[in-house]
Amino acid sequence: MATERYNPRDAEPRWQAKWSEAGVFVTDNNDRREKYYVLEMFPYPSGRIHMGHVRNYTMGDVVARYKRARGYNVLHPMGWDAFGMPAENAAMQNKVHPKDWTYQNIAAMRGQLKSMGLSLDWSREFATCDVDYYHRQQYLFLDMMEKGLVYRKQSKVNWDPVDQTVLANEQVIEGRGWRSGALVEQRELTQWFFKITDFSQDLLDALDTLDQWPEKVRLMQKNWIGRSEGLTLRWEIAGAAPAGHSEITVYTTRPDTLFGASFLAIAADHPLAKVVAEGNAEIAAFCEECRRAGTSLAALETADKKGIDTGIKVRHPFDPTWELPVYVANFVLMEYGTGAIFGCPSGDQRDLDFARKYDLPVVPVVMPKDGDAATFTVGDAAYDGDGVMINSRFLDGLDTEAAFKVVADQLSSTMLGNAPQGERKVQFRLRDWGISRQRYWGCPIPVIHCDDCGVVPVPKKDLPVKLPDDVTFDVPGNPLDRHPTWRHVACPNCGKDARRETDTMDTFVDSSWYFARFTAPWENRPTDPSAADHWLPVDQYIGGIEHAILHLLYSRFFTRAMRETGHVNLSEPFKGLFTQGMVVHETYKLGSGAQGQWVAPADIRIEEVNGTRRAALVATGEEVTIGSIEKMSKSKKNVVDPDDIIASYGADTARFFVLSDSPPDRDVIWSESGVEGAHRFVQRAWRLISEASEQMGDCDANPAKEGGGLAVSQIAHKTLKAVEADYDKLAFNKAVARIYEFVNALAAPLTRVAAGGADRAYVAAVKDGANILVHLIAPMTPHLAEECWRALGNPGMVAQAPWPTYDPDLVTENEIVLPVQVNGKKRAELTIAREADQTAVQNAVLALDTVKAALNGQVPKKIIVVPQRIVNIVV
Repeated sequence: MATERYNPRDAEPRWQAKWSEAGVFVTDNNDRREKYYVLEMFPYPSGRIHMGHVRNYTMGDVVARYKRARGYNVLHPMGWDAFGMPAENAAMQNKVHPKDWTYQNIAAMRGQLKSMGLSLDWSREFATCDVDYYHRQQYLFLDMMEKGLVYRKQSKVNWDPVDQTVLANEQVIEGRGWRSGALVEQRELTQWFFKITDFSQDLLDALDTLDQWPEKVRLMQKNWIGRSEGLTLRWEIAGAAPAGHSEITVYTTRPDTLFGASFLAIAADHPLAKVVAEGNAEIAAFCEECRRAGTSLAALETADKKGIDTGIKVRHPFDPTWELPVYVANFVLMEYGTGAIFGCPSGDQRDLDFARKYDLPVVPVVMPKDGDAATFTVGDAAYDGDGVMINSRFLDGLDTEAAFKVVADQLSSTMLGNAPQGERKVQFRLRDWGISRQRYWGCPIPVIHCDDCGVVPVPKKDLPVKLPDDVTFDVPGNPLDRHPTWRHVACPNCGKDARRETDTMDTFVDSSWYFARFTAPWENRPTDPSAADHWLPVDQYIGGIEHAILHLLYSRFFTRAMRETGHVNLSEPFKGLFTQGMVVHETYKLGSGAQGQWVAPADIRIEEVNGTRRAALVATGEEVTIGSIEKMSKSKKNVVDPDDIIASYGADTARFFVLSDSPPDRDVIWSESGVEGAHRFVQRAWRLISEASEQMGDCDANPAKEGGGLAVSQIAHKTLKAVEADYDKLAFNKAVARIYEFVNALAAPLTRVAAGGADRAYVAAVKDGANILVHLIAPMTPHLAEECWRALGNPGMVAQAPWPTYDPDLVTENEIVLPVQVNGKKRAELTIAREADQTAVQNAVLALDTVKAALNGQVPKKIIVVPQRIVNIVV
């Protein structure tokens, strides 16, 4: 019988409408079933979804649909991370209001996401720029302020004088603003901070409880928090010291290496550096150069190590006759430690590079435990490991741990002035979170500045502090500073004229608690604590590895802050975390070198000539160079528009492809042939089922325990069991591979049924297998699954159908593998029927060539058969 091809343009919008009309994916907080909360990191509304979005949200959707079928009450919401600088840039460039730009983009992307058939509860949708959302964020801010988790202080910032905004360290490229290209200035601004450091130890310790997180992410967070046990050490300045500076304090984790010290280095913003610079133009110029450079850790690691001698010397803590020079160095930051370090070149690569450059001593003080003190030297690479102390006077021969203790104990009991010269200290690399941004398009900070009363929180009854709509972007800077009326307000305390805070919150704040708001987005408070405690933590969180540190760490902090302020009763927001790989694509270039032009995949055709792939422009036939496979990016034009794929092949094909070719935590290479292969699978599955559906329509589905249908039922139920395990582990590519094999195995039985004449028991077994196939593909290709489900005559929708249960008798392996030992030493393995009796096992073992060789003609004294476990031959 001829069957029409599966038509996604008809089926997909039709089933999406049916799901919506039936409210299939709307979640009821009062449902008493076991909960399951699956969440993908919500998108920024740039205006278009990309293939990375398709992969990310498809993965989450598979989990949501699978868990729903397994009987869970699933929460799977969607929202928009909608504040931020791109909207202001668009306002300046396109003369459009950030609000209009943002909501237009949301509407466009919402339509695209809906076309993917995602099982989302759209009734809980919100954008972080919605007044309703940032109203509750301001509420949280005030609660945190009341608990002492918010404070304000002077802080050094990178200031772009053209864009008139603060830049993160990572946005300073070779001393210039990443967007404007202007030389960055260092300014002292009063900034708002969250006290994330109050939770440093807790945030670190709790990582050990997150056993469903990737180990690499936990390690990245541990390193970012950066707990270290060391010594605070005071070095006395030798000779005439600048007024008010008799000593320099450093923090070190390696006091055992003190006898390898050859210099001290201080930050350009260290108080001592500022004093010295006042009387030395060369030092002042160097300090200014340091301030202009990027100060991200990545920048510091790769930058050329530079310094300038201050002329100041300090006395060694263990030898007052030993004086060391003090440098200002570009790799020391005031924000880390004390803003001063001592350099041990033999034990630190950065210090070694610096010492070689400025001809400073390099004295090896630690060698490997198997080293020879007489010959051990340090060349171009520092030795930074543990080992045995050398060239360290009274420490020689000790291991590094023992030397640490000796130095710490001795300096803790040595007085310099009125205090110990050294003091044990635990320190964290983590710094408090500065949230002030000189932006318009962000959540207003709900405080008022009064000349008489100081900083006054906005009363909760006066929330929200709304952004004014009548702003202009014709000149750089924050429009809130220029607004004629918005910033002027009466002080809530005294009633006198006062000013609103014009800084808005870092957009990371918006994304640090949205997962809690989803649990009850209609609530007047930030959360309904009972709903939040029920749904949280998120059972499965999915997103990119690029958010492994800041977003996740801030969210963990915010959950603790919300616990302290009574909005939730837990500490960790995400139980399970999965970081998916990117979608990558070949690059194509017309012409060579820097003058070549990138070409989009849609503009070329690829042919294979004598086994070689060649690309040419569709329009002109000009040859195009096929380049490397890289992350999809607009700049290299190697992007594929999801709308084009969905229009050409359907959403199910796109979904199936992004799940199929690669483990989900690795990159997937987009290829036209791969997409076409996924499309062929969709068409084949539909053809096989639809052609046989008429013969199966009035037959109940039942697995076979004997006869011709037994093999069909065995493969169906074994596949069901295996794919369940794959879905539970998010091993989507393995599930796809099993489903391909299953379809191959079902093809002949379905064709036989379609031809007519098969007995009823066989048809029932094949229909059971076909139903299982539909259940297996439903999380990945939901529209196709609904079409097949209906064709098979099943009631309702597969989206609402319970997951099938495999029959244990049908998944039991009929053969087992028994290890065979001769005199206790394994010599062979025997594959035999599970139910084989002892005589059959003995005969089969003696027939094995490897056993014959091991016996070498000898007659066994005994053959011990442990049923279904092992065989041991005693000679």
